[in-house]
Amino acid sequence: MSSSPASLDAIFRPRSVAVVGASRQPDSLGRVVLHNLLAGDFSGIIFPVNPHASSIHGLKCYPSVVDIPDAVDLAILVVPAAQVLDVARDCAEKSVGGLVVITAGFAEIGGDGRERERVLVELVRERGMRLVGPNCMGVLNTDPSFQLNGTFAPVAPGRGPIALISQSGAMGVAILNQAESLQVGLSKFISIGNKPDVNANDVLEYLRDDPLTRVILLYLESFGDPRAFVRIAREITPHKPIVIVKAGRTHAGAAAASSHTGALVGSDLAVDALLSQCGVLRVDSVEALFDVGSSLASQPLPRGRRVVVVTNAGGPAILATDALAGSGLEVPTLTEEVRELLRPDAPPEASLKNPVDLTGSATPDHFRRTLRTLLARDDIDAALTIFVEPVIREPQAVAEAIAEVAVEFDKPLLACFVAREVVLEALRDREDALRPVFLFPESAVRGLVALTRYREIREAPQGTVRQFDVDRPRAAAVLERAMAAGYPYLSEPEGYEVLQAYGIGTASYRLVRSADEAVEFASQIEGAVVMKLIARAVAHKSDIGGVMVDVQGEDAIRDGFHILVRNAKTHGGPDLELGGILVQEMVRGGRELILGMKQDPVFGPILAFGLGGIYVEVLQDVALRLSPVTDVEASEMVRSIRAYPLLEGFRGEAPASIEAIVEALMRISQLVQDFECIREIDINPFLAVEQAKSCVAVDARIVLE
Repeated sequence: MSSSPASLDAIFRPRSVAVVGASRQPDSLGRVVLHNLLAGDFSGIIFPVNPHASSIHGLKCYPSVVDIPDAVDLAILVVPAAQVLDVARDCAEKSVGGLVVITAGFAEIGGDGRERERVLVELVRERGMRLVGPNCMGVLNTDPSFQLNGTFAPVAPGRGPIALISQSGAMGVAILNQAESLQVGLSKFISIGNKPDVNANDVLEYLRDDPLTRVILLYLESFGDPRAFVRIAREITPHKPIVIVKAGRTHAGAAAASSHTGALVGSDLAVDALLSQCGVLRVDSVEALFDVGSSLASQPLPRGRRVVVVTNAGGPAILATDALAGSGLEVPTLTEEVRELLRPDAPPEASLKNPVDLTGSATPDHFRRTLRTLLARDDIDAALTIFVEPVIREPQAVAEAIAEVAVEFDKPLLACFVAREVVLEALRDREDALRPVFLFPESAVRGLVALTRYREIREAPQGTVRQFDVDRPRAAAVLERAMAAGYPYLSEPEGYEVLQAYGIGTASYRLVRSADEAVEFASQIEGAVVMKLIARAVAHKSDIGGVMVDVQGEDAIRDGFHILVRNAKTHGGPDLELGGILVQEMVRGGRELILGMKQDPVFGPILAFGLGGIYVEVLQDVALRLSPVTDVEASEMVRSIRAYPLLEGFRGEAPASIEAIVEALMRISQLVQDFECIREIDINPFLAVEQAKSCVAVDARIVLE
């Protein structure tokens, strides 16, 4: 079977379509699909298939697909689930290129449905067909050469530059309804349903080179192959923006994880990491999907983050200003020089600071001249206009004035009309109308933020995955011994040895089995030590009094050794296997960080970085990326946490070595790529100081498969 993007031509660009299950029943899917093909003015030939009818909708009807005398490119199946396999076999005999199975009752219901789907997919792959669905709502292509509406949607959006991919049929209907109500034109639409064959990745590859698609919107509930998604999306996003609503933000299993990193890395955080790495913009709702998608499809990209707000009402402008500032965009106060330029073209009572409030007496010409003056300036990157409908002004005239200015500048100019729905519909229906038109300021701000973010994505350097000179055999020996013994994780000294083999520094340490050994090693440190009990059955040592810090002097060290042994027996019972006491150099100063990794069952190894210590799970200030990471991605991880200013140096404190932190993350990435048996890594804390060579891991936990 061909899996190239062109193999979907039978789905999106058919010359002939058979509707199997076409019907005269008024409310049946078979009638709706056939009607939509006809009403959409499909450019090819339509063959209704129904053994109990001679004609439907004035078209000759055929008993089966094999009875059709001409070639059939695409078959849309709306027959009961029990009949789908027989119809698919007929399609295979007829050499049909693509199947769209709208019928439900397959893997989504389990049991017999899952087996039915397995056999269907086996047949499709064996005969070189492509399958959309089952359990979907169909496909749409507004290309005037085809004009294919092979869906059962009650509305038919117009032609435009946005492609939509929906996993859910029900959400697909809602999305198409929203597109039609907002007058958002589409290039392609596909509901992929259960996606055992054609999935979102296949459609993305197909849309990559589609000249009629400028923006791709997705509604997904699950990723089939997330690594393929990353690869494909990375190829597309430098040229076309991708915006996604990914349903399912909870992860019940995270609380049961055995390490801090495991508790931090939930499925939804993994999704955020994946999307961030491949330049995909994520939104939380279908409404936001269209706010962002329509802005990207119709507006130029801003050169920077400086936005001017021009309004005739102060209240909505304040909301817009708060939303802009809260999203990281700038609303710079206009200088007196600029205000003097604006004053002759504004009402006398206008406030000209930014937001520029032209007041309720503003005419269309006031908007026109003010926006023209501001957008001509090099220190303004974008404009947001807010018009509240008064009694004495016609919104259409104001919209015409704004639209006139918009075409003069290669800068975003978004418009918000706080008006009645009938007014908004009138504005959207005009051929020369602004695109898009928002009802609320926050929606327009969402569009501006997306434009800015996408510009930054396009301009971001790609980076490289570095390969360090490491001692892989040394790490392999440690891991193989533990695996052979059946240990679920490495002891702390074993973990340190693996880290050292991969060039990650650790605090000086020794595993001892007597108080005398502890005193002897501590005498070499010439300072305070940390003492930890080593027992594989203890996940968090501090919970049972298994850690003592800042221990100094021979007597204190001897007492500490005996206290730790006693605590181990008290809390762990007489059968606790004590591996010894770790005596470790007490490293002072620096920032406590967490560097970690967790193997996600869907996404593979996910790296984690954030503030460390005992509060890591409380603060949740963490950045995630899928491994392997490039040098650019590792640097972004470090700089993206809220606490990053602390690493740069705060109130006279020395900065941490960002270079050392970034390199440590890349070395961990290389380690987990080399050894799939590592399930989790938890370096907490990793102490980062100003000197790169002095940045060290002082606690490490490595969990094995």
